[in-house]
Amino acid sequence: MPTLYVVATPIGNLEDITMRALRVLGEVDLIAAEDTRVTRRLLDRYQIETPITSYREHNKHTKTPRLVDQLKNKDIALVSDAGMPGINDPGRELVAAAAVAGLEVVTVPGPSAVTSAVALSGLAIDQFVYLGYLPRKRSDRKRLLESLEGGTRALVAFETPHRLKAALRDILDTVGERRIAVCRELTKLHEEVFRGTVSEAIEHFPEPRGEFTLVVEGRGDELPIGPDAEERAVSLLAGLRAGGARAREAVAEVSQATGLPKRRVYGLWLEGEGQREPA
Repeated sequence: MPTLYVVATPIGNLEDITMRALRVLGEVDLIAAEDTRVTRRLLDRYQIETPITSYREHNKHTKTPRLVDQLKNKDIALVSDAGMPGINDPGRELVAAAAVAGLEVVTVPGPSAVTSAVALSGLAIDQFVYLGYLPRKRSDRKRLLESLEGGTRALVAFETPHRLKAALRDILDTVGERRIAVCRELTKLHEEVFRGTVSEAIEHFPEPRGEFTLVVEGRGDELPIGPDAEERAVSLLAGLRAGGARAREAVAEVSQATGLPKRRVYGLWLEGEGQREPA
């Protein structure tokens, strides 16, 4: 029966491809690739001459029905630029359409930036929440992070170089000072793994370059804040309020001094004014 093979490809180093993946890519009738130029470099490396067609975000709606039709009598391999298709890459729609049509869909597993980063983080992680790329807009990003602030599972996310510092600051503002691993350019020539606190990571990457995967520890394993952190925060807030400080500046300063998330410090500020934190 003709089959759609969902094939993982290297996330950087071209040697990170399985023997099975190479065999499948060489045996199928067609390869549907996110970027044909990227895939061609991989195929040329291993002297594979299978025809390639483009299957990407901007043409998936027109290409999906065509590929499903071709799958009736051809084997097709689906690949993205790096890692597993369908995970923050084009592919999900083709897999779903092929399954609905009753066609065979088989995975050929391989490299993953997500699991590689978790393994390299050195953090004690039994469970994690995968967030994909964090939202572009700061308000959306903070809203998402705030919804996860109380969770005990680690957070794993992708980030671009031009948004990295803003994302790290928002992580510090919302979930507080925690241990983090910032993995840059995994398996590539300039691979780097930074391990430390969120504030240390902000200082470590003054001019971020490359592709980043972030692993943030979950609540409960975070850095010890100390039993008197809230009492100290209340005292500091009272002093700042008496000195005429505004809420935003006071909350930022006390959060940095105590390690408490800004959301909790803001709640203490409101309590000091006889108000309740909004639900």
